[in-house]
Amino acid sequence: MNGGRKIRVAVVFGGKGPEHAISCLGGGNVLRVIDRDRYEVFPVGITREGAWLQVDDEPERLAITGGELPTVEAVAKPDAHVVPWARQGDAAVVASAPGHVPHIFGEVDVVLPVLHGPYGEDGTIQGLLELAGVPYVGAGVLASAVSMDKEYMKLIFQARGLPVAPHVVVRERDWPAAQAPADEQRAVAAQIEALGWPLFVKPARGGSSLGTSKASGPDELARAIALARQYDPKVLVEKAINAREIEVAVLEGLDGAAPETSLPGELRLDGGEEFYDFEAKYLDQSSGMLIPAPIPQTDIERIRAMAGAAFNAVSAESLARVDFFYTPDGEILVNEINTLPGMSPTSYFQKMWEASGMPFPQLIDRLLESALRRRPGLR
Repeated sequence: MNGGRKIRVAVVFGGKGPEHAISCLGGGNVLRVIDRDRYEVFPVGITREGAWLQVDDEPERLAITGGELPTVEAVAKPDAHVVPWARQGDAAVVASAPGHVPHIFGEVDVVLPVLHGPYGEDGTIQGLLELAGVPYVGAGVLASAVSMDKEYMKLIFQARGLPVAPHVVVRERDWPAAQAPADEQRAVAAQIEALGWPLFVKPARGGSSLGTSKASGPDELARAIALARQYDPKVLVEKAINAREIEVAVLEGLDGAAPETSLPGELRLDGGEEFYDFEAKYLDQSSGMLIPAPIPQTDIERIRAMAGAAFNAVSAESLARVDFFYTPDGEILVNEINTLPGMSPTSYFQKMWEASGMPFPQLIDRLLESALRRRPGLR
């Protein structure tokens, strides 16, 4: 990099996955607070069809408006030319064909992905950027892939001695749709019933609680699996835990130091929802988080230590959010890790760091600086 110019940052948001709108909210929030005195910012949107667009830098258009969630198209002028690879004339938008990488990645110093779910958080864009030799914020290919897939995430946590909730993985061959129950399906159903009712059913590689529902019996279970399969053919069925939900934000340690953890926060549902679903996360203004979580200090320290252990277990880098169950008798279970946690105005990753003394603009600085210092190639 030329020390006399600003650092060029591509902020990438949107994506082909079901969390497209949530990614747009996060992208808009990052664009709103990033320090323009230090960074030259290139907003890049990925449409639901997979086209990459260099879009207008207008974060106010990447917000919930009139109850409508934003899209990448919201920051594209309707009369703009959309062409592959190169800008033409005064067009406001430049796009590649679906599945191709835009030329702009050759013009930036670092990429800040604000992407969630499949085709963004699961190692796909990370692999592309590794091949292109472009520094980026976030975990590498392996950590991103295993953390996105709840089956393998939990296997790794268990191998590292981190406790998780009892669960059963249901694949298509285990639970065929629209057929008489096969022996395999009856066997899986028996494993599921052994967990005890009620159960939570969720896409194995999903996020933002999309496709997640609660089942209190066999009929509800079948409907819940069908709902989850709208997002992922592989489904996770998990024992419902009577517990409070605690979250911790994590940052990669500086210069090889241990991961740093924020004050933990406790999710609070005050809008009548049965669990922390999509509406509670993004649309219900009455839901919130208590930071720090009102639990004993000894348990706060245990949870923070487990958050760092979970970060290391999957070989995460840059940032993550680790979610826990905290039972009435003080048992702590790791629910999941998110290697690209939400950064929308209602997201708690940055709020936990703000409560811990690190404002959001400073947090973005920290993420970009660590990405630029990262050694390229195998680590």
